[in-house]
Amino acid sequence: MNILVTGGAGFIGRHLVKRLEQHHMVVNLDKLTYAGDIQAFSEQRHPVKADICDTKSVRYLLNHYQIDAVIHAAAESHVDRSIAGPLAFTETNVTGTHIMLEEARKAGVTRFVQVSTDEVYGSLGPSGSFHEQSPIQPSSPYSASKAAADMLALAYENTYGMQVMVTRCSNNYGPYQFPEKLIPRMISCAMHHQPLPVYGDGLNVRDWLHVDDHCRAIELVLMNGTSGNVYNIGGSSEMTNLEIVSEILRELGKPDSLISFVPDRMGHDRRYAVDASKIKKELGWQPAYSITSGLKETISWYRENRNWWEPKRQDRLRKVGTA
Repeated sequence: MNILVTGGAGFIGRHLVKRLEQHHMVVNLDKLTYAGDIQAFSEQRHPVKADICDTKSVRYLLNHYQIDAVIHAAAESHVDRSIAGPLAFTETNVTGTHIMLEEARKAGVTRFVQVSTDEVYGSLGPSGSFHEQSPIQPSSPYSASKAAADMLALAYENTYGMQVMVTRCSNNYGPYQFPEKLIPRMISCAMHHQPLPVYGDGLNVRDWLHVDDHCRAIELVLMNGTSGNVYNIGGSSEMTNLEIVSEILRELGKPDSLISFVPDRMGHDRRYAVDASKIKKELGWQPAYSITSGLKETISWYRENRNWWEPKRQDRLRKVGTA
């Protein structure tokens, strides 16, 4: 199968491309923004630097490589950045997705997977889990843009008969995650013996999903998912942000006194938890990692690969004026 992956130089995308390249011809279309890894990009078999909003480039790639399936993972994905500059999220996540769908339709692509997020469901109460029929109630410009993209994807299935599936995952973690995200940021701060900034009271709950488990699920949906369906993907590993930070400090032998509570951010949903029983029952998927084993492995990776994340961390600090 010839597969076009968008955003294949990003955190999830690089793992996905590596997995798919074992059995398929994979083209990675990536704009190489701040979150794209040029090293991963250069090591892939068919990397193409382009913008999903560039209709001509998308059209050329779909036809030149005779693409059979698209996994659309490219997105602006950081909530804080969406609050500071929301227009870029609408342009990339909504307009870019629409261009991908339209050009895929015209090129006769047989399968299209829209990679989304559990954040489209909004905030959850202290109990229960989001299922695929839960109402869409996004709380930030980021999650609103992803919700709009999901609706477009499903509309193309309903209107044009395209084979479209949507996946909605919980919070990912693992090797090669950009240092602005919670787990790698806390690991890097702890390794520098610097304060670990925790929003609000730190009791916001997330379900944590190892990136390798996520990529296995996406591949299963691509190959065996039912068109027009949404599939939730969760790690069954709910923890508060404070519990995650404390576990990182314990694993690194650092004191809890490094925890620094900072003002909560806007649009900070209290709890996410997804019911992944559908993908487990229909496609036989199960997470291989517990949060305990996955976090331990991830911390070990960051310890051993400082040469990968240190330059990115320093660049980020320079840009925010704290270097």
